[in-house]
Amino acid sequence: MKKRKSGGGANWMDTYGDMVTLLLCFFVLLYSMSTIDQQKWVQLVQSFNPDATHEPTEMKGNNGQLADPTGGTEGGGPQQTQDEIDTSIEQLFLDLKAYVAQQGAAENISVSKGDGYVFISFNDAVFFDGDSYVLRPDGKDVLDDVGTIIGKASSAIDELRVLGHTAQGDPNKPNNPTVDRFLSSDRATVVLVYLQEQNILDPARMISMGYGQFRPVADNNTSEGRSKNRRVELIVTGRNVTSTLGDGIEQYYTERGTESPVSTQTKTDSAVVG
Repeated sequence: MKKRKSGGGANWMDTYGDMVTLLLCFFVLLYSMSTIDQQKWVQLVQSFNPDATHEPTEMKGNNGQLADPTGGTEGGGPQQTQDEIDTSIEQLFLDLKAYVAQQGAAENISVSKGDGYVFISFNDAVFFDGDSYVLRPDGKDVLDDVGTIIGKASSAIDELRVLGHTAQGDPNKPNNPTVDRFLSSDRATVVLVYLQEQNILDPARMISMGYGQFRPVADNNTSEGRSKNRRVELIVTGRNVTSTLGDGIEQYYTERGTESPVSTQTKTDSAVVG
């Protein structure tokens, strides 16, 4: 019986060709990873392993893709310590006090400091005419200066709240609630919007509130007292890195029982394979 001829050289050529093709694909993959898009990489990995899990590639506070987009690392750099934050808030208070003294504005602007916050109160004449929420030109100048000072401490700030207040025009009769509430809210919002447009702080950390006539600081029976009650206030709160509840933004999402869509999206876009 005649022996069957083996495949001769053709078989080893097929194997060799397959190996070269695989090597080529391997080096193309390595090259593509040098400029890899994180989201595409996750999709590629999951196409091979659907059970691959998503985990952060960098710790919060590092200058990387998971660096806190709302502060703490604003402007880059490592997360601040509590001592550094407290020092920044103290310096903010001193800078604002120096500004008020330099402008000779102590009659219309007061600055005080509490545990972890700075409180600034402006008489209504600084920003608005009577029964108006249109910001005066000289009021804009004041906000330009104050905003610049606040911006220097932005990385240490948890929240900036703007509070609007009115006075009870007739001591014997409460204000019309619609007019009263809208006027105080509109004034607070106008001031906040002007500060927000200066890009001094993440807008998610800026809040406006209208209290109407219901938190007076003086007697409404006199014109002087009513003038003090018509005011706008700023409360600048420093971060508390030791709080188990997180900062103001984290607390908001905790209270409503959901996770911030910003942090969720960041985690989705940054992953390692498991």
